[in-house]
Amino acid sequence: MTYSAQIDMAQATPLPQRAQGALHLSAKRRGADSVIADLRQQGALKALFPRSHGAALDAVFLNTAGGLTGGDRMALDIVAQAGAHVVLSSQAAERGYAALDDQIAHVDVTLQVADGGRIDWLPQETILFDCAALNRRMNVDLAGSGQCLIVEPVIFGRVAMGEVVHQLHLTDQWRIRRDGALIFADALRLIGDADALLARPAIAGGAGAMATLLLASPSAAGLAGSLDLPETAGATLLADDLLLIRLLAADGFTLRRDLIPLIEALSAAPIPRVWRL
Repeated sequence: MTYSAQIDMAQATPLPQRAQGALHLSAKRRGADSVIADLRQQGALKALFPRSHGAALDAVFLNTAGGLTGGDRMALDIVAQAGAHVVLSSQAAERGYAALDDQIAHVDVTLQVADGGRIDWLPQETILFDCAALNRRMNVDLAGSGQCLIVEPVIFGRVAMGEVVHQLHLTDQWRIRRDGALIFADALRLIGDADALLARPAIAGGAGAMATLLLASPSAAGLAGSLDLPETAGATLLADDLLLIRLLAADGFTLRRDLIPLIEALSAAPIPRVWRL
């Protein structure tokens, strides 16, 4: 190597270290209970299995990197085999930290539910800080009578800490299929001036937190009419077995206060204990 090449290498800006993680969890039915059929963990994603008194397999995932920043990549693949029920939550709120220009964190979630199975996807809040950059994708494949409950809460800075999100890059894409046919598609795109975007009445009306809930289940129609929704929430029965709820809140505390009763009403299992801590 020439001396000039050594100088060029020394002056080059080093790339920040990036976190990567992959988690694969498959559950099967054993008698009246759901148990682990297969588990693979890689990198920053790990799974814990707290003691549960119900028939569902209660799983908690955690990101040992401590949060998400530009360039991080996480992938979760969760499978509920025939008749199995998985309730998956996160150990704590995920955090999206400020990212360098053109450096975006990616989170890909794949849920596969066999005939007679169910997955409740119940991560705790994702807290986005100023200049966070995150792309998320959710793909759900339901077979036969498979069911799912998907909950995704987002907080735009912590009000109690005086945090304000001025710039943001957030995309969130959902695709739900049953027996290969698309039954639900949703896309969220908040890029640029977060203050102005979140102030728009058609987006958040100045709210500092939001959540989306989707229930794909034969019980959706019956539950739709019995829900006690807060004033900042709206529900739509897209089909007899497909219920969508949008929820806005001033801050994370209010969001959780309003969200927990809705999860309890829609879930077929006790709410994960991590939500109570």
